Amino acid sequence: MRRTATAGLIVTLGLLASAAQGQVSDSQLMTAVTERSELQETVRLDGVIEAVQQSTVSAQTSGTVQKLPFDVDDSVAAGDLIVQLEDSEQQARLNQTQAGLEEAQAALADASQRFARIEEVHAHGLVSRQEFDQARNNLAAARARVERARAAVAEAEEQLSYTRVVAPYGGILTERHVELGEAVSPGQPLLSGLSLEQLRVVVDLPQQYADLARNKRQARVTLADGRVLETGDMTFYPYADPETHTFRLRMRLNEPNGSLFPGMLVKVSVPVASREALWVPASSLIHRSELRAVYVLGSDQRSRLRQVRIGVRDGERLEILAGLSEGERVVTNPSALVGSERLTLPGAAEPGGEENR
Repeated sequence: MRRTATAGLIVTLGLLASAAQGQVSDSQLMTAVTERSELQETVRLDGVIEAVQQSTVSAQTSGTVQKLPFDVDDSVAAGDLIVQLEDSEQQARLNQTQAGLEEAQAALADASQRFARIEEVHAHGLVSRQEFDQARNNLAAARARVERARAAVAEAEEQLSYTRVVAPYGGILTERHVELGEAVSPGQPLLSGLSLEQLRVVVDLPQQYADLARNKRQARVTLADGRVLETGDMTFYPYADPETHTFRLRMRLNEPNGSLFPGMLVKVSVPVASREALWVPASSLIHRSELRAVYVLGSDQRSRLRQVRIGVRDGERLEILAGLSEGERVVTNPSALVGSERLTLPGAAEPGGEENR
């Protein structure tokens, strides 16, 4: 079988070389010069999109769940009522404190009037100093009682407001921890949710790449369809996971345009090294079965087929590991030489992928 494959490769090379002997004018050929430039080697890792804002709201007062206007997976706006607790106890306490405030205000008015009368007669020397001081102290005490009553009213109003749980931000409810009619106590979880307006990508870096990635602070996030996402500030966790020995990298996404959701997988390419590489246009490569070759334009202006070994693909250029030298000219439209036969390009990996290993 090995002899058969070798024979087939030789036949393919012969056919392509023969096709190149056809009459092709110079105006039909497009060429490019092989050149060396820097290649950034990257490691590609799986990242996960998560919400920046995700939280669980808890009860801040005791009561019975009276209303649950929204269910799991419903969208809510900031300030929407999401849980209503039975509030008769809190309302009664508020009424009681408001009555206490009115009583304190009435006592303050009485103390103010008494002090005004005693102050007037004290100026004429008709009231002792002791009675004057006592009236003044009673007025100060009445004012203090009013302030205490006002504080009690504010506290009761706050407790009443706790029976109305509202969404802290707009988003989606992801989990419900209580049911209608259930009695809750302070600190008990009620609902969980997250916001889709601010998203980020988290990825775990192997230990050997952590220092390089931290120094370069560059990364590219791509979706399955090849679209590159715009990212913001990077945050490197200053500690490793004790089980996986990886360092977490977090990046803010600048374009959560409605097509991205928490939990989605993305590819994160992180530069880890750089080296010199020899490049040719990707369109110059001929890929037939086990054959990878290019047409090289010689000094006699004749094109000759030459087998090459390829590395990684970076956009519209292809790395050549063996078979070409810097400065040689290759044909970038080999279809003009091989006729109307269908040519396919190899699915070479991104820099740092498996193609060059």
